[in-house]
Amino acid sequence: MLSALRLLNFRCYPALRWEIPPEGAILLGDNAQGKTSLMEAMCLALTLHSPRATRMEPLVSHGCSGFGVSLDTDLSTRRMSWESRKLSLHVDGLPCRDYSVYLADAPPVVWLSNGDISLVSGGAEERRKYLDFLGSQWHPHYRASLQAYRKALKARNMLLRNPRRSKEALHSYAMVMAQHGEILIHLRSQLLQLLQPHITQLHTQISGKAEQVDMAYAPATTGELLCAIDAATEADEKSGCTTVGPHRDDFQLLISGVSAATFASEGQQRTLSTALLLAQSGLLREETGAPPVLFIDDIFGELDPSRRQALLNALPEDGQTFITTTHLTWLNDTAIPLPVQKIRAGRIQ
Repeated sequence: MLSALRLLNFRCYPALRWEIPPEGAILLGDNAQGKTSLMEAMCLALTLHSPRATRMEPLVSHGCSGFGVSLDTDLSTRRMSWESRKLSLHVDGLPCRDYSVYLADAPPVVWLSNGDISLVSGGAEERRKYLDFLGSQWHPHYRASLQAYRKALKARNMLLRNPRRSKEALHSYAMVMAQHGEILIHLRSQLLQLLQPHITQLHTQISGKAEQVDMAYAPATTGELLCAIDAATEADEKSGCTTVGPHRDDFQLLISGVSAATFASEGQQRTLSTALLLAQSGLLREETGAPPVLFIDDIFGELDPSRRQALLNALPEDGQTFITTTHLTWLNDTAIPLPVQKIRAGRIQ
């Protein structure tokens, strides 16, 4: 369980100390007051991943050179700081240079946001980000292979734009990409198989309908990955980037046998995206034995009453849940499920 959060120069928080309620909290306040940033800081400390930014620079308070986040759990105190483009990590006061060691005893995390309908209706990049966020918590080889693949991909793309490039150098990076890419493809396919029963159950629970939901992994390449990357070298040199590999993969979502992106209504797409995100909770609990921490960002006001109630009923009772909202009218006559913390101008009132 998360018990205390301390922030320094993080987004709109120049300084903060918050004693976290054991069951979680509803973070209530107007837009742009710091509700989502509070959840983002906890998520970052637990996963080294921000659901809102791909770089650390946007997380620094305006006019400051870096930020600090410290999070106490019932197992450890983890502290991270970013200064002069350098990330420093500590666990229980001891420096930690290995990401995998820092993340070793972190509880699993699930993040749900209002924009997650793009998981169904958006492009392949959204679905890859979903798999990568989940996979990196699920399997230690996933994060390691993803980092190694991305590093080799970035280097190969830089080389493709270098006039002095050579086929031998391009092939050497292709070998590294293929080695780790094959692992990614295998783990992503396995991950979707494990998710399937959780999504089927949750989709029925939230929608109230026994519609068949199916997922199918759609790799961008067939056959041996190294051969496919090498075969595309000439086209890559013309485009200046690597055009094949798991960084282009996708997975299909079907409802009753037809494409959810093309034929499902907005309500069906929203229900499916919610089921996809909540399925992470069931799978991570099953695989790690620990209840995930749920971060739910401004979703309830967008759901109709039946889906809203179904989502409330689906929340785990033995974990911590954090919900951001601008109002509580969506609860109607339902009892407030969590302590309410009012947020205003970067302060908890």
